Amino acid sequence: MAAIDLPKSPNVFHPEKPSAVGSRNSLAQEYRDQQAEVNQLLEEETNKVIHHLTAKLPKDVLERLDVMGGLKEKLYNYFNQNYQNMFNRYMVTSEDEMVKKVRNFIDKEETKVLARYTPKEIADLLDAVGGADKFNTGEIEKSIVNMYGHLQGHVQRGVNELETHTNSILRQKTDTGAFVRGENAYSIVKCAFKDNLVKPKTVSDVKLSVNILDSELISPIFHYQVTVEYLIKDILSKHIVESLDQAIERLKEDRIDQGLEELSDSEIIFNKLGQIPNLTDDELDNPDSKRYTYVAKALLEKVDGLRAEIDPETFDGMNLRENIKKVMDIENIRNRGFNTAINSITAILDTSRMGYQYIENLKNAREVIIREYEDSDVANLPDERYQIKLRYFDNAQLNEDRKAYDVQVKSFEIEIQHLWDVLEVIYQDSKSTWKITDFSDLAKKKKNRIQKIIKSKTGEPLYEDLAKVWDEISFVNVNETEVERSNRTYIYEKDRIRQKIILMRNKMKSMYDYLYPIERRVMEDRLAFLEKEYYRFEYMINPYHLQPGILLDVDITSIKRKKVTLDAMANVLNEFLHGVSKGFSDAAFASFSRRRSTVREDINQSFGSATDDRPAAASGSNYLDMLNADSPSEPAQIPAAPARGGARPATTPARPADRARNRSDNMSEI
Repeated sequence: MAAIDLPKSPNVFHPEKPSAVGSRNSLAQEYRDQQAEVNQLLEEETNKVIHHLTAKLPKDVLERLDVMGGLKEKLYNYFNQNYQNMFNRYMVTSEDEMVKKVRNFIDKEETKVLARYTPKEIADLLDAVGGADKFNTGEIEKSIVNMYGHLQGHVQRGVNELETHTNSILRQKTDTGAFVRGENAYSIVKCAFKDNLVKPKTVSDVKLSVNILDSELISPIFHYQVTVEYLIKDILSKHIVESLDQAIERLKEDRIDQGLEELSDSEIIFNKLGQIPNLTDDELDNPDSKRYTYVAKALLEKVDGLRAEIDPETFDGMNLRENIKKVMDIENIRNRGFNTAINSITAILDTSRMGYQYIENLKNAREVIIREYEDSDVANLPDERYQIKLRYFDNAQLNEDRKAYDVQVKSFEIEIQHLWDVLEVIYQDSKSTWKITDFSDLAKKKKNRIQKIIKSKTGEPLYEDLAKVWDEISFVNVNETEVERSNRTYIYEKDRIRQKIILMRNKMKSMYDYLYPIERRVMEDRLAFLEKEYYRFEYMINPYHLQPGILLDVDITSIKRKKVTLDAMANVLNEFLHGVSKGFSDAAFASFSRRRSTVREDINQSFGSATDDRPAAASGSNYLDMLNADSPSEPAQIPAAPARGGARPATTPARPADRARNRSDNMSEI
C-alpha cells in the first residue's frame, strides 16, 4: 500500500483528498463543493459586468463587441485569475499567522510546565534578599492545593452521587452493583440483602464485606507488634524487587536498540529469577554476603526480636538498637499505613454528610469500629443507620479465626442434632402401637409379606438389611481433596443444618397441630433460638474466603423506598477504595508492549514516491523529488492494531531529538 493511497494521514500529499498536504479541500469545510461555489461567484460577477455594459453602451457599439462570446470569456478568466491570486495570498498569510500563534502557544505551555512553581531566578533573588524564612510561599501553595483538592473532592462526590442515582433508576432495584463499581468489584467478599426482622416489609438490612489485599494497598500496613528487623527486611525486599524491575527495563531497551525480539512474559520472569543471586543470597552467617550489602549483619543482630516498645530499665539512648529503632519510628513505617486508612474513611464520612456518634480505634490491634449512633440496641435505633468495622488481618490471625470458625460450625451441628434426637424420641413415643402413622410403620407392618412374596423369588436382601447412604436430608457429600480441606466453604454442612431446621418445624406442626403442650413450647423456643443464632452466624464472613489485608465490614439498615444510607454509603465506599487501594493489576497486561512482528514496514508515510511499480506522472516527478529531499530519512510508522482481548499496545517512545524534529515538521505542515 503506497503512502499516496492513505486518505487522512497528515503526511499524505494529494490535491483533492481532504486535509492532505497540497489539497484544496479541507475536512473543516465538511465536504462543501468549493468548485461549484467559485463558479457561482465568478458567473455572478461576470453577468453583472455584461449587464452593466449592455445598459450603458449604444446598440451599434454592442453589435461590434462580441458580448455573448469572447468578452464574457475574457471577463470570466480575468475574475478567476484575480480571485485565485487574492485567495492564495490570503491563505498563505493566514497559515503563516496560524503557525506563529500555535508555536507561541506551545512554547508558552511548555514554559508553564517547566516552571510549575516559582522560577529558579526569582527563588535565588528572594533567598539573597531576605532568606527562605521571609519570602516563603510554601504555606500559600499548600493552601491553594488544599482549596483545589476540596473543590475537586466536592465535584467528584457530586458526580458519584449522580452516577449512583442514575444507576439505581436504570436498575429499578437495589443490588450489589449499587455499592462498588466495576473496577473494584473484585474486592467484594460478601454482600447480602435481607429483610429486617422487626420491619420486613419496609426496611432492609445489608451486609457488605470488602477485602483489600496487602499487595493492593497504596500504603502498606504492619501490625503494631511487628519487629524492627522485619520492617527493615521488608524495605530491603521491596528495594531488591525494584532493582530487578530496573534491570529488566534496561535489558528491554538494549534488545530494542539491537533490533531483537521483545521478551515474552515467561522470559521476563526467568530473567528476574536469574538476577536475584546478584542482589542477595542465603548466607546468614557470612558478614560479607550480598544480603548484607545495604544493612550490615551487626546492625540486624542488634535489633533481633526488638518490637515497638523497649523496656525502660534497659533503655539507653546511646545504644545501636535504640538509634536504629528511633530512625524507623521517625519514618513512621509501622503506623502510617493503618493511620492513613483511618484518616481516609473518617474524612470521607465527614465530607459526605455521614456523621458518626461512636468510634473506637483499637490502634494496637489494628481495628476501628464506627457507628452512626452510640446506642447498640436495635429497638431504640432509627431505620436509617450504618456500622463500619475496619480491621487488618495477617496470616496468623486468619488461621486462628479459621480454627474458631471450624469449632463454631461443629457446635451448631451438635446442638441441632441434639434437638433432632429429642424430637425424634418424642415423635416415636407419641405413635400408637396399633395405628399406622407414617411410611415407616407401614413398611414395618408389610415387611414379612415383602419377604415372602417378592424377595424369596428374586433372592435380593430386604430393605432393612441394606446399608443406608442417603439420609434423606441432604445429598451425599463428595470426598474432600487437599484444596477443600485447606479452603473449607462449609456449604454442605450449612445446607444440612438449614434443612434440619425446616424439617423439625414441619414435624412439630404435624405432631401437635393446634395443641400446645409444654414439650412443644420448649422445643419451639429452643429451635427459634438456634435458628436465630445460626442465621446470625451465617451472616458473618467465612475466614477461609479472606486473604491477608484490610477487611472493611459494613452493616447498613435502610428504608426500602428511600435508600438514603445505601446511596450515601456507596459513594463513601468507592471514594475510600480509590484512596487506599491500587486496585487489581494484571502484570501481563501492565508489561505488554507491541511486538516487532506487528510493525508494518511496508507503510511508508513520507512524501517519497510510491513503493509499487506504477509509473509516476512526468509532470509531478520533479516536485516529488524536491519533497523527498526535504522529508525525514526515517519513515513514520502506523501503530499496530490492538491485540484481541487486550488493551492497545504501547508504541516505542521516541527520543527527545526526534520529538522536537517531528513537532517542527508538523508545524510547518499546518
